[in-house]
Amino acid sequence: MTSESKAPESTVVVQTKNLTKIYRDFWGRQKVRALKALDLDIRKGEVFGLLGPNGSGKTTTIKLLLGLLFPTSGSVTILGSPAGDVTKNERIGYLPEESYLYRFLNAEETLDFYGRLFPMSAAVRRQRVSQLISMVGLESARKRQLREYSKGMTRRIGLAQALINDPDLILLDEPTSGLDPIGTRNMKDLILELKAQGKTVIMSSHLLADVQDVCDRIGILYQGELKELGRVEDLLKINAETEIRAEGLSEEAKEKIRKIIAEDNSQLLYCDHPTSSLEDLFLNIISESEARPGKRVRGGGTD
Repeated sequence: MTSESKAPESTVVVQTKNLTKIYRDFWGRQKVRALKALDLDIRKGEVFGLLGPNGSGKTTTIKLLLGLLFPTSGSVTILGSPAGDVTKNERIGYLPEESYLYRFLNAEETLDFYGRLFPMSAAVRRQRVSQLISMVGLESARKRQLREYSKGMTRRIGLAQALINDPDLILLDEPTSGLDPIGTRNMKDLILELKAQGKTVIMSSHLLADVQDVCDRIGILYQGELKELGRVEDLLKINAETEIRAEGLSEEAKEKIRKIIAEDNSQLLYCDHPTSSLEDLFLNIISESEARPGKRVRGGGTD
């Protein structure tokens, strides 16, 4: 199991310690343990993917980070403040799985409306609205009412709404859900653009290929427990195997691999461990978790 080194405090944007959430019934009896002792450090400027099947605790985790739910035990620190501190919300952007937008407003009116929730002048608000409409590619539809938007356009204006306050931390819940291949590619490009701007992005998804394309690190949740945590390339590397790619080898040289490459004056193009897919990793972890229910990710290790 891959483990993680402890990040310097100055780079940690989101930190959870022993975070647990138990839903109870009317009589106070435990109904569902949605999250169990989650420990996470999410760092400034990274794209972090939160993976898991339905019911694994992803949405509960996001709501706890936003302060929309209170933990049963443990703690959450966001941008140096407790999750319950509402002042932190001025530095956070949130795209829910289903955006709740006013369908009779157009793109400009929608962003202006949400911009008024934050302490920014009218001039700055107009500038942000124009920048974001351009960023998400809705210039030609800026005057159209949202009720006329396609699913992909709605997701893009939803992302623009989440960015109106120029947040340091962006939480995206299933950002590519329901999008066609072009819309999915556009959304992933936007996420990478946010990373290039130095933003920290947390995305929750069950679409593994999308996460593999954009995330620096991932955490895999299953039945409320963190089962795996680490950098994508490290988790997917098959350490028991070695793969070599070379150019210009003769048939004789191919049989002798490394030693003969130098003797043959050929160029070694690639020599490393091959990788599996994120889908294989995910399914293997779920299968192993069902076989060994007590197995959880441990802290420590290399980045």
